[in-house]
Amino acid sequence: MQSPLQAPSAATEPKSVKVHISTGNGVDIAWMDGHVAHYSFAFLRDACPCAMCNEEREKTRRKPGEPAKPAPGTLPMFKASAKPESAEGMGKYAIRFKWNDGHDLGIYSWKYLREVCPCAECGGV
Repeated sequence: MQSPLQAPSAATEPKSVKVHISTGNGVDIAWMDGHVAHYSFAFLRDACPCAMCNEEREKTRRKPGEPAKPAPGTLPMFKASAKPESAEGMGKYAIRFKWNDGHDLGIYSWKYLREVCPCAECGGV
């Protein structure tokens, strides 16, 4: 039985989800409450909710979606743009990506995606 605290609401349940893997344009979600959000793939990779990425963000005090800063004095290295090789739905509650850097541990729940929405209306970038 699902906890009432985790029950989907109009704000955390998507009406439609469009993942634009072939164009590299990111993910567009229309929420049941009428809100529309766009997530770039770079933002999503930097917001990975897996334990390993979450721990690294906590150590460096980065917010989900905020890119890692290079250590002072290090030379910038070429890094391929974050892009998923595939995306799959996880039941009715989440989506998971297999990233071009081999990472595939993060399960992005609809609730989490709404919490980290990067739009100006939600207080993001």
